Amino acid sequence: MNTTNEWVEKIGQSITLKVITIGFLTMVLLIPGFMIQNLISERKARSEETIGIINEKWSKSQTVNGPVLVVPFFIEQKDENSKLVSEKHWMYITPEVLNIKAKLFPEVRHYGIYKTILYKSELQVSGSFGKLDTQKFGKAAIRWDEAYFSIGVSDLRGITNNIEFGLDGTKYRAEAAGKSEIDSSAKGLNIFPQNAALFLSGKPLAFNFSLNLKGSSDLNFIPLGKNTKVQLSGAWKSPGFIGNFSPEYKLADNKFTAVWSVLPFNRNIPEMWIDREVIPFKDSSFGVNLVDTVDHYQQNMRSAKYALMFIGLTFVVFFFVEILTRKRIHPIQYFLVGIVLMLFYSLLLSLSEQIGFGGAYLIASVATIGLITAYAHSIFKNLLQAGMLATMLGMLYVFLYVILQLEDIALLIGSVGLFIILGVIMYFSKKIVWYKPRIEVSDDVK
Repeated sequence: MNTTNEWVEKIGQSITLKVITIGFLTMVLLIPGFMIQNLISERKARSEETIGIINEKWSKSQTVNGPVLVVPFFIEQKDENSKLVSEKHWMYITPEVLNIKAKLFPEVRHYGIYKTILYKSELQVSGSFGKLDTQKFGKAAIRWDEAYFSIGVSDLRGITNNIEFGLDGTKYRAEAAGKSEIDSSAKGLNIFPQNAALFLSGKPLAFNFSLNLKGSSDLNFIPLGKNTKVQLSGAWKSPGFIGNFSPEYKLADNKFTAVWSVLPFNRNIPEMWIDREVIPFKDSSFGVNLVDTVDHYQQNMRSAKYALMFIGLTFVVFFFVEILTRKRIHPIQYFLVGIVLMLFYSLLLSLSEQIGFGGAYLIASVATIGLITAYAHSIFKNLLQAGMLATMLGMLYVFLYVILQLEDIALLIGSVGLFIILGVIMYFSKKIVWYKPRIEVSDDVK
């Protein structure tokens, strides 16, 4: 019986077994860690769904293209029965020059715990079509009286003004069409001059119009002009310039100005084409995305990926204290501390949805450190040891917060920090006697 008790006692005091037990508990606690990450993804998806519904009621992201001149013409040819038939076709002609000056007025709207970025914009569009060469139509019968201009806007609900298309000194009212002539995913606005003489004058056609547009998230343009210039300005501190063209831009006083200049050989758009025989123009689009730099779901996810480091380092501190002070800590106590560390992420997520990530991180970390410190004091019965544990945890949480803020050099800072932490662990581990010294028995005693 005594032998059995001694064996159990030795097993309980085995350092190797303690390390294996701590490692096993760490792996077990990764299960709730993965559950936390799934919860963050679920909350983010719900947020995006809610924001999508809000944006749907206001207006979606906008893409503006055009104007383009659409000229109907007829070609007579024989059918299979050698009978002359007349087929209708459309010639699409892009502007020689296209200039757009746009002002963006962003605003953040809050709906419960969710927020979305909306905007209003004012666009001044001008340019000209070159001299129309009727020889390109061959022997076709051109219907100049039916020619019209088409402007594409991805969401017509965002238009807040009546568009008057100025052409050669005359104003024409724009009419809503079905789909855009040049982008099947957008809606169209058509202008019908019904004036054949206008197109047969033999001189360039200058145009201009104003467009007040609401939208959400981003505003894009398609460079249909042979020479396209877009000037965009707005009050937003972190614009993201998207698309296949980079602008010249300036950022100052939480405002930005950007200028795109697109030349004919910069984009894959022909000067004219027939019957939509052309590649999609979205590949040539560009614009600005109103980036929300404070995405607390992304920061929550990044912090949750450090759960293994937090559990492991906290357990290492408890293990060193246990070995060096000979205060035995039960595996259940390790497990309870690990659960508290996992609850930190749940608390951080729920608070960040209400008060933002910075304040939530402060509250959640102070609460977690306080609870673990109080529990450690009840185990060690030593205020100094509990204070050292609180200091270590505080430094660890500050270290994580710094990594989360420094996106560009987060890997560098994290790697250096972990290297230093490993060095400290190796230093203190040298004080641990991993093997009990064996007592040699001399021959005389034998």
